[in-house]
Amino acid sequence: MMYWDHNATAPLRDEARAAMLRALEAGGNPSSVHAAGRAARAIVEEAREQVAAFAGARPSEVVFTSGGAESNALALRGAIAGALEDEDRITRLFVAATAHDSVRAVAATLAETVPGLKVSEIAVDADGRVDTAQFRFQLMNGKGRALVSLIFANNETGVIEEISTLAALLRKEAGEGALLHVDAVSSGLSPIRFAAWDADYLSLSAHKIGGPQGTGALAARETAPLAALFDGAQEMRRRAGTQNVPGIAGFGAAARALQANFDNEAQAASAARAAFEIALRKLEPNTVFFGEGAVRQKNVSCFAIPQLQAETTLIALDLDGICVSSGAACSSGKVAPSHVLAAMGVPESLARCALRVSFGADTTRTQIDAFMASVGKLLARKVALAG
Repeated sequence: MMYWDHNATAPLRDEARAAMLRALEAGGNPSSVHAAGRAARAIVEEAREQVAAFAGARPSEVVFTSGGAESNALALRGAIAGALEDEDRITRLFVAATAHDSVRAVAATLAETVPGLKVSEIAVDADGRVDTAQFRFQLMNGKGRALVSLIFANNETGVIEEISTLAALLRKEAGEGALLHVDAVSSGLSPIRFAAWDADYLSLSAHKIGGPQGTGALAARETAPLAALFDGAQEMRRRAGTQNVPGIAGFGAAARALQANFDNEAQAASAARAAFEIALRKLEPNTVFFGEGAVRQKNVSCFAIPQLQAETTLIALDLDGICVSSGAACSSGKVAPSHVLAAMGVPESLARCALRVSFGADTTRTQIDAFMASVGKLLARKVALAG
């Protein structure tokens, strides 16, 4: 099997597996004061330091969660509820048009349930980056404290957002009380700079970088409002529930391993993507690569071959032992056009042909050739049927 779906979940790193096994053997509840509890607490705090170093944050700012979706929900719900408790309520919520569904769903619920909250979508350009002129206009033409949610590396296209530039614009036009959330769950092989970006909240997920599924984190500035989703004393009273010690240990180990080998992995993935896109364009010159004009995540290529529907291509590739993803969201056996591509102005007919490959640093030329051979068979069959 050839696995090119790292943006869905990356293979578990050896370092993460080893750390998880050690944590499982240690046992103990991190909240207990006896020796076993203190040992478990030490594992959690070591991982907190590792994740903080990876994200460019302080350990005291890192709150462990069950994954990226919870981190996104905690950031948005927690910020709004926390600001209300501080009597400095948030009345404006801005969400990027290309945001992950977990952010969009929470924003939609908040719009219906929080009195006086106005939720607005931030438009993007043809490459999927925030339209700064319209964003500035939105910030200037409104009153009240603002919370903005941006996505750093888009999970479908891999397009990288200029977070520092947008943060500066936010501070200038919306005032110092404005708050910034960055969804960095699909950051993968792009450096994360929580403090340098001047962000207030940052969402992370372990399984996107070779850690275990079911573990994530939210980095939250200590001065930023953040109410827990439900009551409890764990995680500095910001996230209740007994910590998933093995998962957290695996997350920390994965973050440390990636950080230690970041440049090598990024260079290898970048070279693999370049070779892949050159080969695919040679095979089918009409191939469209989405976000090609922007800086993209080094291991991600989102593309469409106009004459090949995504679902048909996915099945054919899977039969040949090649795992990739569609650029569309699948639900109950039906394929709906991607909201990300729609926001970029991509016609629905082309969006229904979109596929995403997200490979690892160990991608080989042989694998690329195997992919081209599989797609080549589909194209030849299409020509034969048309004739």
